[in-house]
Amino acid sequence: MKKIAVISAILEEPGQAQQEFNSIVSSFKGIVKGRMGIPFEEEKIAVISLTIVGELNEINSLTGKLGNIKDVSVKTAISKKEI
Repeated sequence: MKKIAVISAILEEPGQAQQEFNSIVSSFKGIVKGRMGIPFEEEKIAVISLTIVGELNEINSLTGKLGNIKDVSVKTAISKKEI
């Protein structure tokens, strides 16, 4: 069963991490339903929020891969309701 999730990421070095981040997100394009990014240029930080609809293992896989990128912090909220 699928669930809805929100993955929040903070890129502390967006210039270095963004290419790898975008590549990983693109590889999960089938489950990514929305994306919002806010650059904080003066602070050299980017905040990105992804809305996901997928199987629990897919959500966890994406979260894990993003969390393994240097200078990227990730948190995920997953709905209790299955769809």
